[in-house]
Amino acid sequence: MNDEVETVGRVWSTRAGINLGPLDLIADGAARNYVLQIGANRFHGFVVRRGEAAFGYVDRCPHAGLPLAQQLDQYLTPDGGMIACSWHGAVFAIEDGACLGGPCAGGRLTPWPVRVENGRLLTA
Repeated sequence: MNDEVETVGRVWSTRAGINLGPLDLIADGAARNYVLQIGANRFHGFVVRRGEAAFGYVDRCPHAGLPLAQQLDQYLTPDGGMIACSWHGAVFAIEDGACLGGPCAGGRLTPWPVRVENGRLLTA
């Protein structure tokens, strides 16, 4: 496995082909947190669902390195239109993770490649 380890206990990527379960575990227009055990380490990511499309990101703000959500699965703005960092108010585009406002100017979320296959969500 080619997982990149930055600090003991945390990895920032996953291998392709991990079955994350049915896409229907995520309500359309919502997001869901995933924590995967990879050897002795853990990966933290989240997926936003838009219809049959899924957008995955590493759960780490590019501004401060913190997880984005202070409450489980609360990754989106109240209207569901953008990803939000609950710590400093940064907002990001769902489709590409680009910073749209806040203290992350010029930054973007780290993509976590995922795909939908036969109604199931898999790492890509």
